Amino acid sequence: MITQKNYAAIDIGSNAVRLLVSTITEQKGREETDFRKTSLVRVPIRLGEDVFKESIISEKNIERMVDTMQAFNLLMKSHGIEKYKACATSAMREAKNGAEVVEKIKAKTGVEIEIIDGNHEAAIIAATDLHELIKNDCNYLYVDVGGGSTEYTLYSGGKTVASRSFKIGTVRLLNNLVEDGTWEEMEKWVRETTKPYKDIDLIGSGGNINNIFKTSGKKEGKPLSLAYIKKYNELLNSLSYEERIMDLQLKSDRADVIIPASKIYLNSMKWARADNIFVPKIGLADGIIRSLYNGNNN
Repeated sequence: MITQKNYAAIDIGSNAVRLLVSTITEQKGREETDFRKTSLVRVPIRLGEDVFKESIISEKNIERMVDTMQAFNLLMKSHGIEKYKACATSAMREAKNGAEVVEKIKAKTGVEIEIIDGNHEAAIIAATDLHELIKNDCNYLYVDVGGGSTEYTLYSGGKTVASRSFKIGTVRLLNNLVEDGTWEEMEKWVRETTKPYKDIDLIGSGGNINNIFKTSGKKEGKPLSLAYIKKYNELLNSLSYEERIMDLQLKSDRADVIIPASKIYLNSMKWARADNIFVPKIGLADGIIRSLYNGNNN
């Protein structure tokens, strides 16, 4: 006997807002539960550009958020969603009017949003299929690069050893809004935290590394090499914004942020002395779906 449920996750990031609809299938007598992505909608609102410059979300983007949440609410009704959770990250947590915007969206659309911190974000992502990739006899540095922040988690022996969130993200870097010393602090943390461990592989998540992996033509589950990331980073930097859109077929809101993102992944690999980076198709939205299923309200 098969039972199916539809859950939804809303990820309100600094670069884009996403709605993920997943169909969860359980079969009697079968241990494994199937999580299938039914629909993914992405709206490039780029809240970080407001917040990291002016410390508030602009009226224009508040209206765009309201419109987007109304649309997401209708889509969730159409899909027959049983449970959903909406989480906002770096931009919303730093906005002086973040709580006010949350209230306005709830009043106008009925969608409830939870603003989460960096460590909470990393914990939700860890609730994904990450454990299937992590081997107990290996060491991994998980890196999630967003518009406003970068989250790291070090795994060894199948367990979490350390995690840290840094205010370095693609939108911040694009707008020269990363504080002096933060980049050095991030490098120091990665080098010191990974130093006692040999043979570390990276696990990368985020829209930019997913895009880089897609263009590589590699089979799912196979890693990208440090040499490939370095070569791709050089290619990105050799092209103009328009050429990245036309030649690499990147979306307009991806063609600029992919450069600082590739820089973060490349440097993270160098600092951790990693030769390979695995790119599972996971992110905050996937973690939200898992935590809803597990009844985990983290």
